[in-house]
Amino acid sequence: MIREWTLDTHLSQYFYNIMKVLAILYRGGEAAQQEPRLLGTVENQLGIREWLESQGHEYIVSDSKEGPDSDFQKHIVDAEVLITTPFHPGYLTADLFEKAKNLKICITAGVGSDHIDLNAAVKKNVQVLEVSGSNVVSVAEHVVMSILLLVRNFVPAHEMIERGDWQVSDIARNAFDLEGKVVGTIGAGRIGYRVLQRLVPFDTKELLYYDYAALPEAAAKAVNARRVEDLKEFVSQCDVVTVNCPLHEGTKGLVNAELLKHFKKGAWLVNTARGAICDKDAVAAALKSGQINGYAGDVWNVQPAPKDHVWRTAKNPLGAGNGMVPHYSGTTLDAQARYAAGTKNILDHYLNGTNQEPQNVIVGVGKYESKAYGQR
Repeated sequence: MIREWTLDTHLSQYFYNIMKVLAILYRGGEAAQQEPRLLGTVENQLGIREWLESQGHEYIVSDSKEGPDSDFQKHIVDAEVLITTPFHPGYLTADLFEKAKNLKICITAGVGSDHIDLNAAVKKNVQVLEVSGSNVVSVAEHVVMSILLLVRNFVPAHEMIERGDWQVSDIARNAFDLEGKVVGTIGAGRIGYRVLQRLVPFDTKELLYYDYAALPEAAAKAVNARRVEDLKEFVSQCDVVTVNCPLHEGTKGLVNAELLKHFKKGAWLVNTARGAICDKDAVAAALKSGQINGYAGDVWNVQPAPKDHVWRTAKNPLGAGNGMVPHYSGTTLDAQARYAAGTKNILDHYLNGTNQEPQNVIVGVGKYESKAYGQR
């Protein structure tokens, strides 16, 4: 789309028609004031305010996103562009699409656009783009860290030191080596494959993957990964299961009470993809019973997570096995630099009517462009 130019003959200068850009970001507080590289915050505004306003555009930035009186719902009615992040998402439902009469493009500053009703976007001819690849290394590293902290029983060991105690046997009775274990990923895309790559040096017994699309033969051979096409059979073989697939109709509630029955007793589960892929109550119950030995990740079915969310305090029978943290795996300072630059690049293409980079396009005008959100 090429922006229209308007000539003011009295001032003898050209200027852009004003575009309203709404960004729903997370509040960084004092940390964001002290650290300007926290670009994904309300305070630092993805570093694009001066650039947008120099072209005459209006830029609204807020973390207020809940309810009809929120800045999100007030401004979505006439915003042309919506920017939001997976870390503090503005949930753009089908009902809100009906109110967003001027909306043309939604940009995810990061990866994962499940906070947007993608079917409604297709229906309303609203484009949806994300900064593909901006978080893949960051999240893959977090997955490996989470696997290790569960398998090695790290969290209760550290908590013991903080309490001033020293009883090695209480920790060692539930600490294992990753070497010799079977590790599998649900989803072997950009993140899942990088997890497999990073696990190769640990000399696991086997690396498995479950995905509707098989890896290219050379890629599978490079990490010596075996595909298992039946999900129940897949989890039954794994000592560690890591979830690395997008959230869509086909994956919501994928890890539920029925599937958890097929896990190896005492297996560990890591989810840095989306909270709603795992049934929160079923996971907590499986952890409490000892069916799984640990659950770690940084994604929650509602974000920010309520203070009484069961995943905050769920433990295994030994009072351990919880590696949950706030959603930050994909928003390291390095990742923020990448997704801020990528957001500006997407906006620049939109403003100038030039073609977007294909890997960033989830929904084009009136149709899905990506297979990442299920087979369409």
